[in-house]
Amino acid sequence: MNTAQILKKLTSAVAVSGAEENITKILKDVLAPYGEVSVDSMNNVICTFGSGYHFLLDAHLDEIGMIVRGISDDGFLKVAPVGGIDRRMLLGSEVSVWGKEELFGVISTLPPHLQKDDEKKAPEFDDISIDIGMTKGEAEKLVSPGDRVTFRRNFNELYGTRISSSVLDDRCGVAAIILALDELKDINAKITVLFSSQEEVGTRGAKTGAFAKNVDEAIAVDVSFGYTPSCKKSECGELGKGPMIGFSPILNSEMSKKLVSVAEKNSINYQHEVMGGGHTGTNADVITVTESGIKTALISIPEKYMHSPIEIIDTDDVENTAKLIAAYIKEMAGEINA
Repeated sequence: MNTAQILKKLTSAVAVSGAEENITKILKDVLAPYGEVSVDSMNNVICTFGSGYHFLLDAHLDEIGMIVRGISDDGFLKVAPVGGIDRRMLLGSEVSVWGKEELFGVISTLPPHLQKDDEKKAPEFDDISIDIGMTKGEAEKLVSPGDRVTFRRNFNELYGTRISSSVLDDRCGVAAIILALDELKDINAKITVLFSSQEEVGTRGAKTGAFAKNVDEAIAVDVSFGYTPSCKKSECGELGKGPMIGFSPILNSEMSKKLVSVAEKNSINYQHEVMGGGHTGTNADVITVTESGIKTALISIPEKYMHSPIEIIDTDDVENTAKLIAAYIKEMAGEINA
Protein backbone atom coordinates (compact mmCIF):
# COMPACT_ATOMS: atom_id res chain seq x y z
CA MET A 1 0.00 0.00 0.00
CA ASN A 2 1.12 3.55 -0.64
CA THR A 3 1.01 6.19 2.10
CA ALA A 4 -2.45 7.48 1.18
CA GLN A 5 -3.85 3.93 1.27
CA ILE A 6 -2.27 3.28 4.67
CA LEU A 7 -3.79 6.50 6.02
CA LYS A 8 -7.20 5.63 4.59
CA LYS A 9 -7.10 2.25 6.34
CA LEU A 10 -5.95 3.71 9.65
CA THR A 11 -8.40 6.62 9.70
CA SER A 12 -11.35 4.36 8.92
CA ALA A 13 -11.09 2.69 12.34
CA VAL A 14 -13.02 4.29 15.20
CA ALA A 15 -10.98 4.57 18.40
CA VAL A 16 -12.31 7.25 20.73
CA SER A 17 -10.20 7.33 23.88
CA GLY A 18 -10.94 4.37 26.13
CA ALA A 19 -12.67 2.43 23.33
CA GLU A 20 -9.81 1.73 20.94
CA GLU A 21 -10.47 -1.95 20.19
CA ASN A 22 -11.13 -1.44 16.47
CA ILE A 23 -7.75 0.13 15.76
CA THR A 24 -5.86 -2.30 18.02
CA LYS A 25 -7.06 -5.22 15.89
CA ILE A 26 -5.79 -3.54 12.72
CA LEU A 27 -2.44 -2.61 14.24
CA LYS A 28 -1.83 -6.09 15.64
CA ASP A 29 -2.05 -7.46 12.10
CA VAL A 30 0.10 -4.67 10.66
CA LEU A 31 2.87 -5.18 13.22
CA ALA A 32 2.85 -8.99 13.26
CA PRO A 33 5.53 -9.38 10.52
CA TYR A 34 8.04 -7.35 12.54
CA GLY A 35 8.04 -8.97 15.97
CA GLU A 36 6.10 -10.05 19.03
CA VAL A 37 2.89 -8.00 19.38
CA SER A 38 0.78 -7.53 22.49
CA VAL A 39 -2.13 -5.38 23.60
CA ASP A 40 -2.08 -4.41 27.26
CA SER A 41 -4.92 -3.56 29.63
CA MET A 42 -4.80 0.11 28.54
CA ASN A 43 -5.27 -0.82 24.86
CA ASN A 44 -1.66 0.09 24.06
CA VAL A 45 -0.35 -1.91 21.10
CA ILE A 46 3.29 -2.91 21.65
CA CYS A 47 5.70 -4.62 19.26
CA THR A 48 9.32 -5.43 20.12
CA PHE A 49 12.08 -6.89 17.96
CA GLY A 50 15.86 -7.01 17.78
CA SER A 51 18.43 -6.73 20.55
CA GLY A 52 20.96 -4.25 21.86
CA TYR A 53 20.62 -0.50 22.40
CA HIS A 54 16.90 0.08 22.89
CA PHE A 55 14.81 2.64 20.97
CA LEU A 56 11.13 3.33 21.72
CA LEU A 57 8.94 4.73 18.92
CA ASP A 58 5.63 6.16 20.10
CA ALA A 59 2.51 7.53 18.39
CA HIS A 60 -0.97 7.62 19.84
CA LEU A 61 -3.79 5.62 18.30
CA ASP A 62 -6.83 7.20 19.98
CA GLU A 63 -9.00 10.09 18.85
CA ILE A 64 -11.27 12.76 20.25
CA GLY A 65 -15.02 12.24 20.27
CA MET A 66 -18.03 12.22 22.57
CA ILE A 67 -19.64 9.78 24.98
CA VAL A 68 -23.38 9.20 25.39
CA ARG A 69 -24.67 10.27 28.82
CA GLY A 70 -28.32 9.43 28.27
CA ILE A 71 -31.43 9.73 26.10
CA SER A 72 -33.96 12.50 26.64
CA ASP A 73 -37.70 11.83 26.82
CA ASP A 74 -38.07 13.09 23.26
CA GLY A 75 -35.38 10.77 21.88
CA PHE A 76 -32.36 13.09 21.68
CA LEU A 77 -28.95 11.87 22.84
CA LYS A 78 -27.11 13.86 25.49
CA VAL A 79 -23.32 13.66 25.38
CA ALA A 80 -20.11 14.69 27.10
CA PRO A 81 -16.75 15.42 25.43
CA VAL A 82 -13.88 12.94 25.17
CA GLY A 83 -10.76 15.03 24.64
CA GLY A 84 -10.46 18.50 23.19
CA ILE A 85 -13.64 18.92 21.17
CA ASP A 86 -14.03 22.42 19.69
CA ARG A 87 -17.59 23.37 20.66
CA ARG A 88 -17.75 26.03 17.91
CA MET A 89 -18.07 23.39 15.18
CA LEU A 90 -20.70 21.22 16.82
CA LEU A 91 -24.04 22.73 15.84
CA GLY A 92 -25.34 21.22 12.61
CA SER A 93 -22.53 18.66 12.38
CA GLU A 94 -23.05 15.15 11.09
CA VAL A 95 -22.04 12.43 13.53
CA SER A 96 -21.89 8.67 13.87
CA VAL A 97 -23.21 7.07 17.04
CA TRP A 98 -21.43 3.77 17.69
CA GLY A 99 -24.12 1.78 19.49
CA LYS A 100 -25.17 -1.75 18.62
CA GLU A 101 -24.67 -0.57 15.05
CA GLU A 102 -23.45 2.64 13.45
CA LEU A 103 -26.25 5.22 13.55
CA PHE A 104 -26.28 8.44 11.57
CA GLY A 105 -27.09 11.54 13.57
CA VAL A 106 -26.98 15.31 13.43
CA ILE A 107 -26.33 17.75 16.24
CA SER A 108 -29.46 19.82 16.56
CA THR A 109 -29.28 23.54 15.89
CA LEU A 110 -31.78 26.36 16.16
CA PRO A 111 -32.50 28.21 12.90
CA PRO A 112 -30.89 31.67 12.90
CA HIS A 113 -34.36 33.26 12.64
CA LEU A 114 -35.20 31.97 16.11
CA GLN A 115 -31.88 32.62 17.82
CA LYS A 116 -31.43 35.24 20.49
CA ASP A 117 -28.12 37.07 20.80
CA ASP A 118 -26.90 34.88 23.66
CA GLU A 119 -27.60 31.74 21.59
CA LYS A 120 -25.12 32.68 18.85
CA LYS A 121 -22.03 31.70 20.82
CA ALA A 122 -20.47 28.25 21.13
CA PRO A 123 -22.86 26.00 23.07
CA GLU A 124 -22.00 24.29 26.32
CA PHE A 125 -22.08 20.49 26.22
CA ASP A 126 -25.13 20.46 28.49
CA ASP A 127 -26.97 22.22 25.65
CA ILE A 128 -25.90 19.75 22.93
CA SER A 129 -28.48 17.25 21.64
CA ILE A 130 -27.98 14.64 18.93
CA ASP A 131 -30.93 13.82 16.70
CA ILE A 132 -30.93 10.24 15.38
CA GLY A 133 -34.56 10.41 14.23
CA MET A 134 -35.88 8.02 16.86
CA THR A 135 -38.19 8.02 19.82
CA LYS A 136 -36.71 7.31 23.24
CA GLY A 137 -37.95 3.71 23.12
CA GLU A 138 -36.48 3.12 19.67
CA ALA A 139 -33.15 4.72 20.64
CA GLU A 140 -32.84 2.66 23.83
CA LYS A 141 -32.83 -0.54 21.76
CA LEU A 142 -29.67 0.54 19.92
CA VAL A 143 -27.87 3.11 22.09
CA SER A 144 -26.60 2.84 25.67
CA PRO A 145 -24.87 5.26 28.04
CA GLY A 146 -21.13 5.03 27.41
CA ASP A 147 -21.40 4.50 23.65
CA ARG A 148 -19.01 6.69 21.71
CA VAL A 149 -19.87 9.36 19.13
CA THR A 150 -17.61 10.71 16.40
CA PHE A 151 -17.88 13.18 13.59
CA ARG A 152 -18.83 11.43 10.37
CA ARG A 153 -15.84 9.73 8.77
CA ASN A 154 -14.43 11.31 5.64
CA PHE A 155 -11.28 10.76 3.62
CA ASN A 156 -10.41 12.91 0.62
CA GLU A 157 -7.30 13.14 -1.50
CA LEU A 158 -6.74 16.78 -2.35
CA TYR A 159 -4.41 18.26 -4.95
CA GLY A 160 -0.96 16.67 -5.16
CA THR A 161 0.07 14.94 -1.95
CA ARG A 162 -2.43 16.54 0.44
CA ILE A 163 -4.98 14.47 2.38
CA SER A 164 -8.04 15.73 4.25
CA SER A 165 -9.58 13.41 6.82
CA SER A 166 -10.79 13.09 10.34
CA VAL A 167 -8.37 11.58 12.93
CA LEU A 168 -5.15 12.23 11.04
CA ASP A 169 -4.16 13.23 14.58
CA ASP A 170 -2.37 10.95 15.18
CA ARG A 171 -2.94 8.19 12.63
CA CYS A 172 -0.41 9.96 10.39
CA GLY A 173 2.17 9.53 13.18
CA VAL A 174 1.25 5.84 13.37
CA ALA A 175 1.66 5.60 9.59
CA ALA A 176 5.10 7.24 9.72
CA ILE A 177 6.37 4.68 12.23
CA ILE A 178 4.91 1.79 10.19
CA LEU A 179 6.69 3.12 7.09
CA ALA A 180 9.98 3.31 9.01
CA LEU A 181 9.83 -0.30 10.20
CA ASP A 182 10.79 -1.90 6.87
CA GLU A 183 14.09 0.01 7.07
CA LEU A 184 14.62 -1.04 10.69
CA LYS A 185 13.60 -4.71 10.81
CA ASP A 186 17.19 -5.93 10.43
CA ILE A 187 18.88 -3.19 12.45
CA ASN A 188 21.52 -4.10 15.04
CA ALA A 189 19.45 -2.62 17.88
CA LYS A 190 16.28 -3.26 19.83
CA ILE A 191 13.10 -1.51 18.73
CA THR A 192 9.87 -1.20 20.69
CA VAL A 193 6.89 0.31 18.89
CA LEU A 194 4.30 1.76 21.24
CA PHE A 195 1.00 2.77 19.66
CA SER A 196 -0.44 4.32 22.78
CA SER A 197 -4.00 4.84 23.96
CA GLN A 198 -5.80 7.68 25.74
CA GLU A 199 -3.43 10.48 24.70
CA GLU A 200 -6.39 12.75 24.08
CA VAL A 201 -7.53 12.45 27.70
CA GLY A 202 -4.20 13.02 29.39
CA THR A 203 -1.34 11.02 27.75
CA ARG A 204 -2.39 8.04 29.88
CA GLY A 205 -1.39 5.16 27.61
CA ALA A 206 2.18 6.33 27.04
CA LYS A 207 2.64 6.83 30.78
CA THR A 208 2.10 3.11 31.41
CA GLY A 209 3.22 1.76 28.03
CA ALA A 210 6.76 3.08 28.32
CA PHE A 211 7.16 1.75 31.86
CA ALA A 212 9.52 -1.16 32.61
CA LYS A 213 10.72 -1.46 29.01
CA ASN A 214 14.35 -0.55 29.85
CA VAL A 215 14.43 1.95 27.01
CA ASP A 216 17.63 3.87 26.22
CA GLU A 217 15.93 6.61 24.25
CA ALA A 218 12.55 7.40 22.73
CA ILE A 219 11.08 9.28 19.81
CA ALA A 220 7.48 10.46 20.06
CA VAL A 221 5.67 11.21 16.80
CA ASP A 222 2.61 13.45 16.78
CA VAL A 223 1.10 16.32 14.80
CA SER A 224 1.65 20.02 15.29
CA PHE A 225 0.16 23.23 13.93
CA GLY A 226 0.30 23.73 10.18
CA TYR A 227 0.22 27.30 8.91
CA THR A 228 -3.07 28.88 7.83
CA PRO A 229 -3.75 32.62 7.29
CA SER A 230 -5.19 32.99 10.80
CA CYS A 231 -1.96 31.73 12.45
CA LYS A 232 1.43 33.27 13.19
CA LYS A 233 4.07 31.75 10.90
CA SER A 234 6.55 31.78 13.77
CA GLU A 235 4.32 29.36 15.71
CA CYS A 236 3.59 26.93 12.89
CA GLY A 237 5.16 24.57 10.44
CA GLU A 238 4.33 24.53 6.74
CA LEU A 239 2.81 21.55 5.00
CA GLY A 240 5.18 19.90 2.57
CA LYS A 241 8.30 21.40 4.15
CA GLY A 242 9.15 18.30 6.18
CA PRO A 243 8.78 17.02 9.74
CA MET A 244 9.09 19.45 12.63
CA ILE A 245 11.97 18.58 14.99
CA GLY A 246 11.12 19.63 18.52
CA PHE A 247 13.30 21.78 20.76
CA SER A 248 11.98 22.17 24.29
CA PRO A 249 13.28 22.33 27.88
CA ILE A 250 11.78 18.86 28.49
CA LEU A 251 13.25 17.22 25.37
CA ASN A 252 16.78 15.87 25.11
CA SER A 253 18.72 18.60 23.36
CA GLU A 254 21.40 16.25 22.02
CA MET A 255 18.77 14.08 20.37
CA SER A 256 17.11 17.14 18.81
CA LYS A 257 20.44 18.36 17.42
CA LYS A 258 21.31 14.86 16.19
CA LEU A 259 17.99 14.64 14.32
CA VAL A 260 18.81 17.93 12.57
CA SER A 261 22.28 16.64 11.67
CA VAL A 262 20.86 13.38 10.32
CA ALA A 263 18.21 15.22 8.29
CA GLU A 264 20.81 17.46 6.70
CA LYS A 265 23.22 14.59 6.03
CA ASN A 266 20.45 12.60 4.29
CA SER A 267 18.87 15.56 2.44
CA ILE A 268 15.60 15.13 4.33
CA ASN A 269 13.47 18.26 4.50
CA TYR A 270 12.82 19.34 8.09
CA GLN A 271 11.61 22.28 10.17
CA HIS A 272 12.39 23.50 13.69
CA GLU A 273 9.65 23.59 16.32
CA VAL A 274 10.66 25.53 19.42
CA MET A 275 8.45 25.13 22.50
CA GLY A 276 8.97 27.00 25.75
CA GLY A 277 7.66 26.04 29.16
CA GLY A 278 7.53 22.63 30.74
CA HIS A 279 5.41 20.66 28.29
CA THR A 280 4.93 19.89 24.60
CA GLY A 281 1.31 18.73 24.76
CA THR A 282 2.35 15.29 23.50
CA ASN A 283 3.28 11.87 24.89
CA ALA A 284 6.86 13.10 25.15
CA ASP A 285 5.81 14.90 28.33
CA VAL A 286 5.21 11.64 30.21
CA ILE A 287 7.77 9.42 28.48
CA THR A 288 10.61 11.72 29.59
CA VAL A 289 9.74 11.16 33.26
CA THR A 290 8.91 7.45 33.12
CA GLU A 291 10.86 5.40 35.70
CA SER A 292 14.21 7.18 36.24
CA GLY A 293 13.74 9.22 33.05
CA ILE A 294 14.08 8.44 29.34
CA LYS A 295 15.96 10.58 26.83
CA THR A 296 13.20 11.65 24.44
CA ALA A 297 12.87 13.53 21.17
CA LEU A 298 9.72 14.76 19.43
CA ILE A 299 9.02 14.75 15.70
CA SER A 300 5.78 16.40 14.60
CA ILE A 301 3.93 16.27 11.30
CA PRO A 302 2.45 19.67 10.37
CA GLU A 303 -1.33 19.53 10.22
CA LYS A 304 -4.01 22.10 9.43
CA TYR A 305 -7.32 22.24 11.31
CA MET A 306 -6.32 20.01 14.24
CA HIS A 307 -9.17 18.37 16.20
CA SER A 308 -11.67 18.90 13.40
CA PRO A 309 -13.30 16.53 10.88
CA ILE A 310 -11.27 18.13 8.06
CA GLU A 311 -7.68 17.84 9.22
CA ILE A 312 -5.16 18.20 6.38
CA ILE A 313 -1.63 16.82 6.11
CA ASP A 314 0.87 16.25 3.31
CA THR A 315 1.93 12.66 2.71
CA ASP A 316 5.43 13.89 1.80
CA ASP A 317 5.79 14.98 5.44
CA VAL A 318 4.69 11.55 6.66
CA GLU A 319 7.21 9.83 4.39
CA ASN A 320 10.02 12.21 5.38
CA THR A 321 9.22 11.57 9.04
CA ALA A 322 9.66 7.84 8.39
CA LYS A 323 12.95 8.47 6.56
CA LEU A 324 14.23 10.64 9.41
CA ILE A 325 13.37 8.06 12.08
CA ALA A 326 15.04 5.26 10.12
CA ALA A 327 18.14 7.30 9.28
CA TYR A 328 18.54 8.48 12.88
CA ILE A 329 18.30 4.98 14.37
CA LYS A 330 20.66 3.53 11.76
CA GLU A 331 23.28 6.19 12.50
CA MET A 332 22.93 5.87 16.26
CA ALA A 333 23.08 2.07 16.10
CA GLY A 334 26.18 2.30 13.92
CA GLU A 335 27.91 4.63 16.39
CA ILE A 336 26.98 2.54 19.42
CA ASN A 337 28.05 -0.75 17.83
CA ALA A 338 31.27 0.60 16.28
